[in-house]
Amino acid sequence: MARDGDINEPTSRFTDQRSGDVLMDDPDTPPQAPPSGGGAVRALLWVLGAAALAVVVLLGVQTTGILPEFRNPFTKEQTDRSQPALLQSMQDLSRYVAAEGNFQVVVDLQNDRRNVPDWLLNQRTLFVGAGSVEAYVDFGTLTEGAIVQSADGKSVEIKLPAPQLAETNLDLEKSYVFAEERGLLNRVGDLIGGDPNRQQEVYRLAEDRITAAARDSGLNARAEENTRKMLEGLLRSLGFEQVSVTYIAP
Repeated sequence: MARDGDINEPTSRFTDQRSGDVLMDDPDTPPQAPPSGGGAVRALLWVLGAAALAVVVLLGVQTTGILPEFRNPFTKEQTDRSQPALLQSMQDLSRYVAAEGNFQVVVDLQNDRRNVPDWLLNQRTLFVGAGSVEAYVDFGTLTEGAIVQSADGKSVEIKLPAPQLAETNLDLEKSYVFAEERGLLNRVGDLIGGDPNRQQEVYRLAEDRITAAARDSGLNARAEENTRKMLEGLLRSLGFEQVSVTYIAP
């Protein structure tokens, strides 16, 4: 369709950025797309580069010791409010530790209720306990006449009390809970108010098992032999030719 010279057609207008004049577009020229966002991307890259440069500069200043060390504000802190140790008693020991046994026991302890499913109410602990037991001879119980020397001073006879087993020393650094199963109600109870002494029963059972094993291990016989050798070597170095050591049952 031909244009009518008397009809004014709408035209797009924009301002020339260099001269400020308003220019008219050719109506036959298709509209052009606006400029891309390349300028914004370049600005963002400049900001990131400046931030990275600032971090590098701060780290360099930190290594030189000019500024204090930067630390994580959410690092873990530990506060020890324990009271100083109080000496309750002191006693003299006259024990000769002649032998020591090291033991390990696996405790499988389960506490549940009849007719109640394990997923609801159950507590089973698999505990590996490591401990030691000492066998000693108590020289403090020696009575008058326990040491008899011959007239010529060449032989001596000693009567000692039989060796005893000390209390089991459970090593908590080497002991650990291998596995633990707890029912739903048990877990809820822990959230409401857990029992801080819950593991004590397992510890006591492990100690009892180790003590029983020490009695059957021949530890007392080893203590008798070691004590006899120690006294024989000591007294023979003092000039005795014959040393006799016997043990009296308690």
